Parts: sequence; C-alpha cells; structure tokens
Amino acid sequence: MGSPDVVVRRVDFGYFVRPGAETERGIDRVQPVLGYLVDHPDGALLLDTGMGSHPEVDDHYQPRRIGLAAALRSVGKSADDIAAVVNCHLHFDHCGNNPAFRARPIFVQAAELAAAREQNYTLPELVDAPGLVYEELAGDAEVLNGITVVPTPGHTAGHQSVVVHRRDGTVIVLAGQSHETASDYSADALAVQASDDGHARPIPMPPAWMKRLRDLDPRRVYFAHDHAVWTPD
Repeated sequence: MGSPDVVVRRVDFGYFVRPGAETERGIDRVQPVLGYLVDHPDGALLLDTGMGSHPEVDDHYQPRRIGLAAALRSVGKSADDIAAVVNCHLHFDHCGNNPAFRARPIFVQAAELAAAREQNYTLPELVDAPGLVYEELAGDAEVLNGITVVPTPGHTAGHQSVVVHRRDGTVIVLAGQSHETASDYSADALAVQASDDGHARPIPMPPAWMKRLRDLDPRRVYFAHDHAVWTPD
C-alpha cells in the first residue's frame, strides 16, 4: 500500500465585522476568518494562523476570536503538530498566531515580508516576534511534496496561494484572500473562459495568474473569508 493521500481541513478562527467604508456595497459585513490544515504524510502545514489583537484593531473590527488551541483541536491537531506555516499575506487577521510557531519555517513572499515591516501595514509584533523563522520566497516554491506556494498578487503585492496536488490526481487550491468570495473567483474564472473563447465584446480581465489557476482544473477552491467553496460543477 502507498502512503496516505493529503487531507485538507478548514480551521475556524472566528469572525470580524468589516465596516461599510471597506466593502463594495458600503454596508457592514460579518466575515469569517478561516485557515486551512494540510495534513500531509511528511508533516502538517497550516495556511494562516488567525487574528492578532490590538485595542485599535479590536475597536475597528470587533473580532470574535477562536483561540489557536481550540481552532486546531477542532481538526485533531495542536500547535506542536504543525511542521510549517504558510501565510497568504501578513495582515493582522492572517498572521495573528505566528508567534506560537517559533523555530518552524514560515513561508512568505519576500515582497510581502518587506511590506509588512513598513509602518501601518500590520501589527509588527506578530511579524517580528522572537524566534520566528521566515522562508522568504520569490515566486513558486514546493514546500512539501506536491504542495506548492504560488504568487497571487492583488489584495497585496505579496499575496500567495497554496496548490495541493493529491495522489488521486485531483487539485485543491487554498486561495487565501486572492478573492473575497467564491462568487468573485467564479466571475474571474468565467472571464478567463470568455477570453479563451475569443469573446467579441470587451470583458474584464483578471490577473494573469487567474488563468494559471483555472488551467490547473481544481476540484475545490477554498477562501480565507468565505465559507462557500468553489467547485467546477
């Protein structure tokens, strides 16, 4: 018998309220904060670590957190089980528990880490806590066998997503905040299809990396702020 296949599990870190001034419709929106546990034969990888805390952040977003221990316990893990971390980007709601993962590789695009060290980008104590070990990337990187980090800039210049190639041949994309919702992803995927079809009318063109994700033919695409899952069916 071969080694077991990769399993992806959603990790619920709670939610926050995004003020209407920051939403497309101008209306307050409650958004989940979701990470993903990639249970791989060579070790467990965690995409994003939950929300950080700061009085001004808490006043602005009114977060309701699920702590790291409880969040990981819900998927049968503890912090000690995590071999490596990937942050899709380094805003406070994606790297909040990075300080709990000292001496383990944290994969991040170099451009993202540089931006996070500028003023007013994130909570600096989350990024440069003692003992954190960043693996700075400049593009694609295979972080475990069949698990690849790919740049998907847009929400931030250094945003990245995780592509999971399973032994059964299927592909899963952990898109992070490349898109706010599964519907947004669907619209971009359809725009790529329309372009491929040579559609005569002008159509909105998504970033070039969207065609790359579409061409991977993923069976499921998961998001950081949407419980909905994109599927091709």
